[in-house]
Amino acid sequence: MASITFSPDDRYNAFITTLATAETGPGRLSGIPVAIKDNISTRGIPTTCASRILTGYVPPYDAHVVTLLKREGAAIVGKTNMDEFGMGTTTENSAFGPTLNPVDLTRVPGGSSGGSAAAVASGMVRMALGSDTGGSIRCPAAFCGIVGLKPTYGRVSRYGLIGYANSLDQIGPMAMTVEDVSLLMEVLTASDPRDSTSISCPYHHTPDPSVTGLKIGVPEEFFGEGVDPQVATVVWNAITRLESDGAEIVACRMPSMAFALAACYVICMSEASSNLARFDGVRYGPPADIKQPWQKAYQEQRKAGFGTEVRRRIMLGTFALSSGYYGRYYAKAQAARQQVREDFARLFQTVDVIAGPTMPTVAYRIGEKNDPLSMYLSDTLTVPASLAGVPAISVPCGTQGGLPIGLQVMGPWFRDEKVIDVAAAYEQGGIA
Repeated sequence: MASITFSPDDRYNAFITTLATAETGPGRLSGIPVAIKDNISTRGIPTTCASRILTGYVPPYDAHVVTLLKREGAAIVGKTNMDEFGMGTTTENSAFGPTLNPVDLTRVPGGSSGGSAAAVASGMVRMALGSDTGGSIRCPAAFCGIVGLKPTYGRVSRYGLIGYANSLDQIGPMAMTVEDVSLLMEVLTASDPRDSTSISCPYHHTPDPSVTGLKIGVPEEFFGEGVDPQVATVVWNAITRLESDGAEIVACRMPSMAFALAACYVICMSEASSNLARFDGVRYGPPADIKQPWQKAYQEQRKAGFGTEVRRRIMLGTFALSSGYYGRYYAKAQAARQQVREDFARLFQTVDVIAGPTMPTVAYRIGEKNDPLSMYLSDTLTVPASLAGVPAISVPCGTQGGLPIGLQVMGPWFRDEKVIDVAAAYEQGGIA
């Protein structure tokens, strides 16, 4: 085994924990520094989910994806900053302070995998892992001008990923190029019997940058209310360039977009309410004051350990699951989710992929999204792919005022190769 030294640039606050020396071995990733989002378990390295409630927690095991990276010689150099437990779109909701966007230090890097995106965009690492629940890989990829893939749900093991919303969470690769994202996918897709949602579907693919004869569906809802006109223009120019390279553009509709965002947040918050119940001051984090009645000790520990946004989502999720409200909220959200899946299935009968903007705007200023609703609305274009479980990639396609804009490409279930091909076709043609 060899080792490499790592000296992160502290200007961006991209890392929570770093390793001054990282081991590397033989393999396809030999000598390559890789950053890991801090909600992915790493044996012997603190894993905090950017939360005070996990202070002092050091996992005794590696996540399946970390084991796979090590087998291929990757040098794990640190754990990246994030929105606490993955709950946010800016990486401002962190107990360790906000991450700054390397493109413009007054802007957010996106979230919740903002630390991973900033680490890649700044050149500190060549590759990173993020996790995506409603857009948490694609959003920061778009805001920081890198490539980020949310794989098909089940194609990458979630073993060792600290859960936010189990039916949506998916680990995925982030890098400066489509080629590196594709290389990481080859490493990450070994099946895992410890994850009941893991499906054996190895990825062995060299990106093909040809789009000749490809049918690209463009739902009008992806260019509707809330999408910045300048962002829409840049993305349309990117899609038009793919058309000039031989693709056929097909206008289409996705009616379920009208309620996809609301459905996703009800499901996310409900599952978070259940997942985060385990953080009680007994098994993880600073110990609760056991001299008090357990109910009071439990309440005080969670109030002190969780940030405002996490507490908000736990309370809303608990309400949605409570007696008398389950049918009104959670059951309806699941029915809406099925309509989103059906919309994708219908469209993929006539088109090969679907394209549109990744985010409705460019990266906003730090502190700009200070109310929850405006932050939640930022996820409008990314949540449909998450609800349906289809693969989706964000690739840089231009700028507005010097700030990056992402083109989002979504494909059929387990056709991650196809969305990577389309992203490679755009990337290799150069920025429009």
